[in-house]
Amino acid sequence: MAKSPRIKSESVKPPESNAESLKPPQPLSVKPPEPTGGSARAFEPESVKPPEPTGDSARAFEPASVKPPEPTGDGVSALSVKPPEPIGSAKPRQLKPRSVKPPEPNVAAAKPRSVKPPEPNVAAAKPKSVKPPEPNVVAAKPKSVKPPEPVGDGVKSPALRARVLLPGSEKSPAPKAVHVKATPSKSKITVSVIVKRKEPLKINQRVGRSSGPVRVTRAEYMKHHAADPSAIKLVKAFAKEFNLKVEDDPTQTARRTIKLTGTAADIQKAFGVSLDQKKIGGVEYRVREGGIHLPASLTGVVEAVLGLDNRPQAQPHFRVRTRRRAATTAPTSHTPPQIAQAYKWPANASGAGQTIGIIELGGGYSQADLNAYFKSLSLPAPAITTVSVNGGKNAPSKKGGSDGEVMLDIEVASSVAPGAKIVMYFTPNTDQGFADAITTAIHDTTNKPSVISISWGGPESTWTAQAMTAMDAACQSAAALGVTITVAAGDNGSSDGIKGANVDFPASSPHVLACGGTKLDASGSTIVSEVVWNELALKDGATGGGVSNFFALPSWQANAKVPAPSGKTGGRGVPDVAGNADPTTGYQVRYDGSPTVLGGTSAVAPLWAGLVAIANQQLGTQVGYLNPIIYTAKPAATFNDITVGNNGAFSAGPGWDACTGLGSPNAAKLIPLLAAPSATAAKKPKKAAKTVKGKKPARTVRKAGPVKKTAPAKKKATTAKKAAPAKKSKPVKKKSGKK
Repeated sequence: MAKSPRIKSESVKPPESNAESLKPPQPLSVKPPEPTGGSARAFEPESVKPPEPTGDSARAFEPASVKPPEPTGDGVSALSVKPPEPIGSAKPRQLKPRSVKPPEPNVAAAKPRSVKPPEPNVAAAKPKSVKPPEPNVVAAKPKSVKPPEPVGDGVKSPALRARVLLPGSEKSPAPKAVHVKATPSKSKITVSVIVKRKEPLKINQRVGRSSGPVRVTRAEYMKHHAADPSAIKLVKAFAKEFNLKVEDDPTQTARRTIKLTGTAADIQKAFGVSLDQKKIGGVEYRVREGGIHLPASLTGVVEAVLGLDNRPQAQPHFRVRTRRRAATTAPTSHTPPQIAQAYKWPANASGAGQTIGIIELGGGYSQADLNAYFKSLSLPAPAITTVSVNGGKNAPSKKGGSDGEVMLDIEVASSVAPGAKIVMYFTPNTDQGFADAITTAIHDTTNKPSVISISWGGPESTWTAQAMTAMDAACQSAAALGVTITVAAGDNGSSDGIKGANVDFPASSPHVLACGGTKLDASGSTIVSEVVWNELALKDGATGGGVSNFFALPSWQANAKVPAPSGKTGGRGVPDVAGNADPTTGYQVRYDGSPTVLGGTSAVAPLWAGLVAIANQQLGTQVGYLNPIIYTAKPAATFNDITVGNNGAFSAGPGWDACTGLGSPNAAKLIPLLAAPSATAAKKPKKAAKTVKGKKPARTVRKAGPVKKTAPAKKKATTAKKAAPAKKSKPVKKKSGKK
């Protein structure tokens, strides 16, 4: 094999013996040497092409397996040359002809700017021990360094590399699900990202409203308790990073919900999940399992991500009376107005000026059936407005399905509060659809519902913690805004249709009025008997009720003697109130073109919604969050206490119980009670501001004329005492704060 000639001494000087005086050459200052024989020096990195491999001595670069040489005097390391000796004793090096053929003479003469350089500072590798570099790789990294993963059309920024589990996002495997395939990567998905508030809602400490949020106006809510602008900004930046589109939604700040749309591939990368198509009950759904993982920068910013999984989340809580039961049992069924009469609805009450919102996760209504039904009751058909949420719509089926739920809700609510308007919020049956419908109804400033009825739900254990937390927070917003929410407690007894003792959500939220069921035998305004609804032996259902394993015991239930939860956490007792629900004594309604009798706690939620609409009309204000009021009042005077029966694990008894709560309503006595706390707060604040604290009350008494000389100290104390309750009103707080 031919020897490589020495590099000319004119072109390359040997390194100095003193290492401290050695400086690496500047790449741009090295002029390529003239070709000598078959040998050429390496140029400045951007202008030199590595020698082409010849024979079996092809050279390649593998950074992980080759130790880079220390720089020499000319900054060049020749192929097949051993690493140089320490610089202090370095001698001019020679190319050894061991196994490398000299390059073709014309290589060195290549044009400087038309070729790519060899890897800088990489020593020659033995031809048989290394692999050639990947194409287009300029500088490979050591094997110990993992390159950033590609995301979309870019690379993750360092801030987004760390991932954390979104608390409460863990989703259980779908039972009896059959895997079909991975979710197609190009399919479009829209998710709802729920972010934190600017400020937490303040909790009321006033007697009669304790542990409920302080009532605020919508303007105050938007200023202090809507979505944090910095949170929205972070989520939008996150969306851009992962190629997700931020959907235009004028209500996103009020609802604290940002809609993001992207391909399944981008959505999975963004949220750290895997999505699959699975069949459940013969129907294919998109399913996720496990937790959601977000960039660390979103920790504490995002509270929930809903919509990744679109399997059904809830069930309607209505029951159809069977023909066998109708033929063999007594007492009889009732029309909704007859039931209202038994519960002592105020005479001539209509709910005029109020709007009842009804949330539906499926089914639809027939206007023809509604017209025929209300004509049979000699009542005008209700004015109905339909709102679509996430593509949901009024979709009546030919037979069965959820139409019975929809028609029952409308016919009960409208017939017991015939003057109220009805707004239907149709949404898909998913956790995302459910949550978005609730927030849409609460913040609907066009239709302005003062009360919302929900007849859908499912066992707490079938929900993710993040979904329950997000929906409860929405219900808390409703309470602060003076919007009442009534929710069916379930139709499967204390088990709620699964193993063990369970309660239904969202009925278990402490910010809603949970509605249980009874079996009512009434004649006119007289209740002959009323017991717990339980027909489980005949497979006709029973009222839901029990103790939450998720939500803590509210302070207003502290004296209700709620049993301990079956789990380590929880304590909120369900239901709060009750009403007729047994299909045997159920509601005469019309759907699918014919009269029928329906029952279930689905009927009790709209019944109580109608009662709230009546109360709002009569009192001239929205009663809002009822729970603290009804528990701290005298239930015996305002409720029909149900003391007979059970729902499986729990039995009825005097006072609150886990079957029927405080009992069914005595509306004539209950409505005035609902007015007391709010009326007191509304009338006294301005007067109280002049008579509370310090010497100012004394000056106020003196201005009353002759009384200032004769009025004993006792009277002054009395005056101060009377003003005391108003201390806690908002105006007084502001003035006393300034002092």
